[in-house]
Amino acid sequence: MTIRARPMKEGAQFRLAGVIEKVVDGSLMTRSFIRADLFTSEKDAADAALRKGQQIIKEQGRLLFADAEESRTV
Repeated sequence: MTIRARPMKEGAQFRLAGVIEKVVDGSLMTRSFIRADLFTSEKDAADAALRKGQQIIKEQGRLLFADAEESRTV
């Protein structure tokens, strides 16, 4: 699995956002996430997104991709 930070610029701040990707049977599956957390720097938002992605994987485990949907929000 790969976690990619995708901070979203909102005015002078950045919202925590990212995607978790996994290749299953040759197909790339993605799970995107956006949270309410805002940061003053893009780097801080990106760092938090990587931590949040790890937390989502830890909490949902194999169920994260068990539904076989190519893409969805978590």
